[in-house]
Amino acid sequence: MSPTSPMFVDDRISIDPDVCNGKPVVRGTRITVETVLGFLSAGDSEQDILHQYPSLKPEDIKACLAFAAQLLNRKFSVMTID
Repeated sequence: MSPTSPMFVDDRISIDPDVCNGKPVVRGTRITVETVLGFLSAGDSEQDILHQYPSLKPEDIKACLAFAAQLLNRKFSVMTID
């Protein structure tokens, strides 16, 4: 895979350096996972998001949540800078 090839995380989430600066997006759209998670964290319902973005499906919102959960399932190290 070349550095500019899109990566498909699953059938709903993709990462392409040429789309939205390489941020994960709902596949086939320019709607970032970050955008969907931001709406959810602000208290918007799934229905609110689907109304705002009619091209999304309920499965897309679930895929965004699953993607975030997968990221947080990784091991992180904290470094302090003196």
